[in-house]
Parts: sequence; C-alpha cells; structure tokens
Amino acid sequence: MRLSLAFALLLFANRAATGAEIAQDEARRGDVEVEVVLDAAQQSGSASATVHIHARREVVWSLITSCTEALRLVPGLVGCNVLETAPDRSWQRIRQVLDYSWYVPKLTYEIRATYDRPARVSIERIAGDLRILRASWTLESDGGDTVAHYAVDLAPGFWVPHWIVRLVLKRDLPKMLRALRARAEFVQNQESR
Repeated sequence: MRLSLAFALLLFANRAATGAEIAQDEARRGDVEVEVVLDAAQQSGSASATVHIHARREVVWSLITSCTEALRLVPGLVGCNVLETAPDRSWQRIRQVLDYSWYVPKLTYEIRATYDRPARVSIERIAGDLRILRASWTLESDGGDTVAHYAVDLAPGFWVPHWIVRLVLKRDLPKMLRALRARAEFVQNQESR
C-alpha cells in the first residue's frame, strides 16, 4: 500500500501563515522547516516542508508509501485503499478519505503515485473532491539519516476558511512531520535490535 494524499492536504491547509509566523514557529521548534505560498484569496498555492530523520532512507520510504502507516500519522485520514498497482510496482492508484473535522467537508479523492524507489514519490490527482493536486516526496541519505522533503501544489475547488488554514499550519503539519520522524526512528531502532 502506498502514499498518503492527506500529507498533501495538510500542507495545503498550512499556506495561510505569514513568513513571520513561519519563522517564529521554526525558531521555537528548530526541527521542521516549512515554507508556504498562498494565492491572494488563500484558496490555492504551494508549500514545502523538510525534516531530518535519524533513520535510513528505506525505513522512511516504507512509511510514506504505506496506507496503514498513513492512517497512524496523518490527522483526519480515515480511509486509504490501493485500487490498482502497476505490474512492476512503479505506480499505484490510491483512494483516500480525509475527515478532518465537523467544520470541514469529508474529502474523497484518487491519486496516482509514481515511485522511484527509494528516492522519490510523485503524486497527481486523478479524481475526486480536489481540483488540483501535484506533490512529491524526495528522500536524501545523510550518512545513516534521511532528509525528507515534501512539496505540493494544491487547489481544493471549494472555499476554506482562513482560520482553519492557519490552525492546521501551527498544529497539524509539524505534528505530522514529527510523527513521521518518531515512527521512522522507532522502526529503525527495532530493526537494530
């Protein structure tokens, strides 16, 4: 089972913060780098995030390409199903359901995730409640560690209140990236025993 589109949705929702808010959050945390650019109406844009993980790239790869793991790591993700897999496992078609909160509509969407193991995952929306979704994960080895970089361009196709966007940025995106790091480091430690 493969990649979670909810990662992309969380990054989109985080675009409303100003550069000053991002700098303040990074200064407090110092462990997750986030950059966000919104359109003028704050309804579409792009975002990127980087986190350093004390685990091998293959361990991180196994987590970001697993529906089971995505359900553990991504706030609001309630469904993740692989619908189709290429015979050579170079891509998958995945359906996911995100039920973030009562004040945000439940989203159901399909993506095509293309894999260049263990370095890159590219994501493209093919159906569902989103208008635009293009995203990628890039995993770079740093000795025995991994630097995970995520980038996304997204337009939901419906209005999203600005305060929700800000809330997700300040709370859920860093929480998700830290959860990925914690889970990868746990798995790495278990394998080392």
